[in-house]
Amino acid sequence: MKFILGEKLEMSQVYAADGTVVPVTLVKAGPCIVTQVKTAEKDGVAAVQIGFQNHKNATKPEAGHLKDLPPMRVLRDFRVESDSTLKRGDAIEAGIFQPGETVNVVGQSKGKGFQGVVKRHGFHGHPKSHGHKDQERMPGSIGAGGPQHVFKGRRMGGHMGDERVTVKNLEVVEIRDGGIIALKGAVPGARHTIIEIHSA
Repeated sequence: MKFILGEKLEMSQVYAADGTVVPVTLVKAGPCIVTQVKTAEKDGVAAVQIGFQNHKNATKPEAGHLKDLPPMRVLRDFRVESDSTLKRGDAIEAGIFQPGETVNVVGQSKGKGFQGVVKRHGFHGHPKSHGHKDQERMPGSIGAGGPQHVFKGRRMGGHMGDERVTVKNLEVVEIRDGGIIALKGAVPGARHTIIEIHSA
């Protein structure tokens, strides 16, 4: 499985060979460095930990963990096959992906705070006619009074966004100089969000 960490830059558009406009998200992917290789025998799982984005102020535990490697701001684990050839110190570049490939992208969606049912769940609200004062965006009845409690999963107002979101089967449109990957469509998160890209 191929994987890399990246920073979402912005949305843009490119022209396909037939002249159609393709909406893309530009991601600064890599370079990432393998910081730890985990094995099923020792760690209980076959995985590779990679680091992304250097930073100056590493804590002593971080500096010890990344001994002989530059201090990294972001560390993530990815499951691999037990016969993976990656080893500590290896670099992973954006060039591991090819245009036309499909990938899955994982990111943290934009936080929208506390929202009502109209915005959060798409409720239509109440008629804006006589007898509906202050009720236009209210949720309405939340069920029978008999059970004496609100059923789990009831759609109501509450915290919206700021959660881990996976978007599947996005096409790699092109790989640009400097490790910039153009992915067809939108990916979760605001600009400069750290996202994970791995083969579908």
